[in-house]
Parts: sequence; structure tokens; C-alpha cells
Amino acid sequence: MDEHTDVQFKSLSRVGIMGGTFDPIHLGHLVTAEAARSEFKLDKVIYVPSGQPPHKKGLHVTDKKRRYLMTFLAVSANPYFEVSRAEIERPGETYTIDTVRYFKKNMALGSELFFITGADAIFEILSWKNVDELFELCTFIAATRPGYNLGGLRKKLSTELKGRQLEKIIPIEVPAMAISSTDIRERVKKGRTIKYLLPEPVENYIHKKNLYK
Repeated sequence: MDEHTDVQFKSLSRVGIMGGTFDPIHLGHLVTAEAARSEFKLDKVIYVPSGQPPHKKGLHVTDKKRRYLMTFLAVSANPYFEVSRAEIERPGETYTIDTVRYFKKNMALGSELFFITGADAIFEILSWKNVDELFELCTFIAATRPGYNLGGLRKKLSTELKGRQLEKIIPIEVPAMAISSTDIRERVKKGRTIKYLLPEPVENYIHKKNLYK
């Protein structure tokens, strides 16, 4: 990446970043980001489509430029949402720590960074690269579906994380968490409808480019 940032946010004091494969992006991602933006008073939520995610090694993942474009189509109408090319332009495997460092470096001194992810992904957090540094650089917003066992989440994490780290994982309940990219891909493959599961421009793009068949 160049030294300049592809998304301008030097003047922002509270920024959320939402990483993911977005293959494809769907309404669950949008509802989660909006819930986090509202509850945590975020100035902006920046979607970061993954470039070469190490946990997807050996699996088929749609071309990163197409995933970026679908994400752009999904969020362009919302002035509080933006899409970053930080990961898709970075060569080699892309890790969360590199992305968080990139954003933190380009943010104003004293500003806060929030990483938005699903609660299930939080269970894997200890396996993430440079996890101790991640906790120093950002706060994690863990999105859960209604009825999710938060007590179980806390209990499991408390046995593996230090007190200060545990405080930097904040759960948020999101009704649309039941929607999944995996289900959408399967629906397309089987010729089933995906309408109202994702933004209409993304649905049209999937059909136009014959993705997931």
C-alpha cells in the first residue's frame, strides 16, 4: 500500500472497520454495521473486503475485485459507510493486524478504532496473528443474533483472555445475523430466490455475472 490512505478519515474520532470476505455482502452485514454505528456513536464504518484470507486457504473464493465491487454497490447509498481497498491491494496473505495497523497509522492521535465482527469469530481470536497488539489498538464489537448465549461467550473468553482484553470485547445484538453468505451462495446454486437477503444492486450483479452457479 502507498503511504496515503484510500479512505480519508483524519478528522474522525471514532471509526469502525468491518472486515470480511463479503462473498457476497448481504443485509446482515449492513444491519450489523448500522447497529454498531448507532450504538457506539461511530463517525464512519469502513468495510474492508479481504484480499487473500489465510483461513480460506484451499477454498474457492470469488475474485477480490468482484467482492470489492459488490461491497461498494451495497454501501454507496449510505454516507456513513465506505469501502477500503487496503486488503485487496496488499500482496500475499492478509491478516487483521496489518489492516488495523494501517488504519491506526492514518487516524488522528487519540481517535478510537472499533473492529466489528461476528461473535463466533471472536472464539477464534486467540489464534489470530499478534492478538495482544490487536487488543492494544482496537476494541472488538461482537455481533450476536437474538437469543445468543452471551453468558457462554463470556465464560469461554474469561478462561483464555486477560481482564483488560475481556473488557475490550463488547457484544451487540443484531436481528439479521441469521442471514449468511454461505446460504446465499447455495441458494443461487440451486436456483432459489435471494431477494431481500441482500441489496438489490448486489443481487443484480450476481445474476449478471453468473456468480455462484
